[in-house]
Amino acid sequence: MSIINIPVIRQIDIWSARLSRWLMVIAAMWAFLIAFYILIDVVGRFFGFPLKGTHELVKNAIVMIAFMQTAYCVMSRSMLRADFMLHMIGGIPEKVINCAGYILGALFFAALFIGTIDPAWHALVSGEFEGEGALRVPTWPARVVVLLSSGLLVVNYAILALKEVLPSSMVEYQSSVDE
Repeated sequence: MSIINIPVIRQIDIWSARLSRWLMVIAAMWAFLIAFYILIDVVGRFFGFPLKGTHELVKNAIVMIAFMQTAYCVMSRSMLRADFMLHMIGGIPEKVINCAGYILGALFFAALFIGTIDPAWHALVSGEFEGEGALRVPTWPARVVVLLSSGLLVVNYAILALKEVLPSSMVEYQSSVDE
C-alpha cells in the first residue's frame, strides 16, 4: 500500500483507505446475511410460506453491496482491466494512461454523485419506498449508499491519479494503512 507524503493529503489517503476497507467488510457481511435470507425464502416457498418483500429487499441490498465494495476495489487497484499492454509500454506512457483512466473514473463517479444528490434527498425526505402490502422497503438507504460511495470513489480515484503523477520520493510504501 502506498501513502502520499503531503500532510493533508496523507490523512485523506489513510482515512479513505480505512473507510474503504470497512465498507468492504460491512458489504461482505451484508452479502452473507442476504444469502441466508434468500435461502430462508426459497425453503419457505418450497413449504408454501415465502417471505414477503424478498424481491424488493434483495434488489436494494445488491446495489448497496456493490457500491460499498467498489471503493475498496478501486483503492486496492483491483478493478478489472486489461493492462498487459501497459506493462509492455512501461515508463511515463504507462503512468499517463493510468492517470487518464483514474481521472476518467473520478469524473464518472463525480457525475454519479451529483446526479444522485436530488434522488437521495427526495427519498430521505419523502419516505419513498418500494413494495406494497406486508413489507415496504425504504429506498433511502440504497440511494444514500450510492451517493456516499460515489463521493468516496471520487476521492480514491483522485488519490490514485496523484500517486501516478507525483515523484516516487513523495509516495511512501507501507505494508498496511493501520501502521
